[in-house]
Amino acid sequence: MSTVILTGLPVPGSPLTDELRSLGFDVRPATGPHDAATVLAGVPADQRVAVVDGAFVGHVHALRLALTDPRFDACAVTGAFAVQPGARAALDEAAALAPDGEGPYADRLAAAVEAAGTTVQRPELGTLVAAVPATDAERAAADAAVAAVDDEAVRLRTAVKSRDGFFTTFFISPYSRYIARWCARRGLTPNQVTTASLITALIAAGCAATGERWGYVAAGVLLLVSFVLDCTDGQLARYSLQYSTMGAWLDATFDRAKEYSFYAGLALGAAKNGDDVWALALGAMILMTCRHVVDFSFNEANHDATANTSPTAALSDKLDSVGWTVWVRRMIILPIGERWAMIAVLTAATTPRIVFYALLVGCAFGALYTTAGRVLRSLTRKAKRTDRAAQALADLADSGPLAELAGRVVGRMAPGAGIAAAVIGSVALLWTVWAYEFGARQVIIAAVFYAVLAGAAVARPLKGALDWLVPPVFRAAEYTTVLILAVKADVPGALPAAFGLVAAVAYHHYDTVYRIRGGTGAPPHWLVRTIGGHEGRVLLTSVLASVLAARATDFPVALTAVAVFVAIVVLVESIRFWVSSGAPAVHDEGEPA
Repeated sequence: MSTVILTGLPVPGSPLTDELRSLGFDVRPATGPHDAATVLAGVPADQRVAVVDGAFVGHVHALRLALTDPRFDACAVTGAFAVQPGARAALDEAAALAPDGEGPYADRLAAAVEAAGTTVQRPELGTLVAAVPATDAERAAADAAVAAVDDEAVRLRTAVKSRDGFFTTFFISPYSRYIARWCARRGLTPNQVTTASLITALIAAGCAATGERWGYVAAGVLLLVSFVLDCTDGQLARYSLQYSTMGAWLDATFDRAKEYSFYAGLALGAAKNGDDVWALALGAMILMTCRHVVDFSFNEANHDATANTSPTAALSDKLDSVGWTVWVRRMIILPIGERWAMIAVLTAATTPRIVFYALLVGCAFGALYTTAGRVLRSLTRKAKRTDRAAQALADLADSGPLAELAGRVVGRMAPGAGIAAAVIGSVALLWTVWAYEFGARQVIIAAVFYAVLAGAAVARPLKGALDWLVPPVFRAAEYTTVLILAVKADVPGALPAAFGLVAAVAYHHYDTVYRIRGGTGAPPHWLVRTIGGHEGRVLLTSVLASVLAARATDFPVALTAVAVFVAIVVLVESIRFWVSSGAPAVHDEGEPA
């Protein structure tokens, strides 16, 4: 149970007490600061507690934003201040001092807590009202301002992401927000909607796997339904402020699980018609994952950089002032809404091979466009990257024990190698894997060379202008090596097994990203060591290909065994973390994926 301490004399006819109770608070009165401190001492330290001025006038949603958002330890609007257990000690200290001064007691408490070093979130209210009138005239004016703004309309509008793709903004959100409200009024949670979206997408993948036209049509329709539910779960979370650690994990992983499962369903359906498109399916997954890693790495490298200016960034900001260019630039990168709509329509109307061709061409263009722009920004901007950013890039690199050992030895001889070492090692590896026959010893030599240069690349802090490219280069090298070896094995089951292995490793890399975004750091080092790091997996895959060259039919079994091992280790640790109390309630509000 959460508690609100209502300070000051009650205002006759005020609905405030009923509104607070409707938000799930136990309301306790306090006539003044000293009385409030006494009441506060009686509230258990493991409960959310709020202080609200008895003369508060405002919208219920303004109170909801200030008092019930689980993402922040302390949050305030004028006349209302709430803390979670993480900031309770700071509130107790502030209340014990009974801060003097003018203005509502709740505001003075918030200022004292913030001055003591605790961050106090102050939500943007927009047209919503939150005030503590001092006179009858001011109260009448505040009441009129409340009546002039439709609280529910604001709540519905703000349930939608402030930045989203064209298809989502104009074809999904106009009605999905009402589905979110319908769910909220029936007690459904965002996690339930997220799970429904996943189940719908998996059914869509199953329909695609039938290989029949009715299955493809049903798959296309169900994929769009899944996307509507995918939008609805986030809107429901924002509408009702139902953020949770479990929701963060589900939201962070299910989108990729849905999309990549659908790729597998298309490949299975095509195989039933005699068309092997597993290589295209795996290529599409590799391209999408590498593109996302580019986004994540660039953002981590630059979001807290100092003197972070660039003529290219200035031009982009200038173009943003021209409305139509914003939508064009969002659409051409094929974000999730446009991408899923394209997949759904092409699945229903054409063949899996055409779907993958369109995906590869569209996503390749989007990846080249965004990456080229970011490279240009990095080369023209004057930015000093922080130690935190360099550590985030090192964590995203996913280096294992072999790279660590090589870094300690070779890194001293090649300071600041960064992106140069990563590119040289990756190009040499991929050229060797492509040029030599399956199982060639030269591939193992190239994998060892790759591991050495991988260590040199991350031996020093990644603070160079283009060092944010190190993680995506490593992802491309590892995933593409598995793809080429599976193709060259030329045995049944090799490509599906490679698809499973890349999917398991990609999950680990996405999990790493969302932990870093939540401020909790990368997965534990023992996990990275256990699954070998990217260079260890490359070397293992190369050795397996060489050992099994004479009996290549066993290669899919070996890849499957590695995939199962990686999946079990990563999933067990990921689930343990995301359901723990230390997991962040992170929800992606940034650019569409």
